[in-house]
Amino acid sequence: MQQVANHQDSLVYDKEELKGFARSMAELQWLLLILVILYFFIPTRPITNSDSLIITMVSYFAFVIVFRYLNFQARDSHWKLAVETWAMIAFISTVLSYTGLVESPLLNLYLLVIIACAITLGKIMTLLEVMLIACCYLYMAYRSYPDSLFVPETFTMLMAKFSPFLLVAYVTSMLASDILYAKRRITLLSKTDDLTGLLNMRAFNNLLEREIARVTRHAQPFTVIMVDVDDLKSVNDRFGHTAGSRLIKTVAQSINESIRNTDILARYGGDEFVILMTHTSTEHARTAAERIRAAIQNTSFDMKGNRISTTVSVGIASFPESVETAAEVLDKADIALYRSKQCGRDRVTYYDRRLETVSACA
Repeated sequence: MQQVANHQDSLVYDKEELKGFARSMAELQWLLLILVILYFFIPTRPITNSDSLIITMVSYFAFVIVFRYLNFQARDSHWKLAVETWAMIAFISTVLSYTGLVESPLLNLYLLVIIACAITLGKIMTLLEVMLIACCYLYMAYRSYPDSLFVPETFTMLMAKFSPFLLVAYVTSMLASDILYAKRRITLLSKTDDLTGLLNMRAFNNLLEREIARVTRHAQPFTVIMVDVDDLKSVNDRFGHTAGSRLIKTVAQSINESIRNTDILARYGGDEFVILMTHTSTEHARTAAERIRAAIQNTSFDMKGNRISTTVSVGIASFPESVETAAEVLDKADIALYRSKQCGRDRVTYYDRRLETVSACA
């Protein structure tokens, strides 16, 4: 259950993260092109073939426009980002061949690729791209020093010039990894209840909204079950809030063990829990609710020599069986829960329209 919800949130998170990476990659590509254009007009070394350099810049400009803005691949993906970094390496290497090879002032443009890759594609891809850049660098070094490339003095000088790229790749990929872990950890904490480890109300409402949108499009059933712990206040008053907290955790565990892996369980309030059951009719939900009620009724724990147990009141509402509008299912389950509390507690009530017109308990 929790894994399913986390997986769904992870997919949404990854999608939003990719959008941010794609925007950053686009900005880096334009920055790269602008820097080369500026160098073209204000060179610090002779440009060996100006016409070829212009063709290279125009070709890269066309690539960015087509690949990034003309829906060459409408959905952002890590592969799309990887292709863009490969194109950046090819563009920089070509530019360097016209501006001085390994002696070119534009050699440090490779740092843009390394940083972009470390931030967006992770350690392994960064290592592979550094290896690709190293191959391009050695090829240009061979063209610059065909007879003395492996002379110790020359080779040491070339490696000294390349070492900052390795250092930047290592540091940036490590920092990016730490930042990504921190962001995911913060995201997890923001949607998790501290006491029980279940989803909190905010996270549950987000998942419920997605389910409502899905069933509205595809006309599929779903059910919401609300569970309220009976007499939690008396447990707090008699045994203290530590006992009350432990009781909440015990109830959460019992519910979790009584539902399917595909069901989504959340702590909805102080002593309330809510379960979202997709593709589930009222009858199947009633069976699950009775199983939950019986499991909690038969569960207890010892607290300083006192045996503490409880019961729960349960309310069920299903779309489209008993509720016509998907967006109202949660409210109707709450009405059914209130009726269970009103009629003696330790019972399961499913919603139908009579609950709002008839006050007597069945």
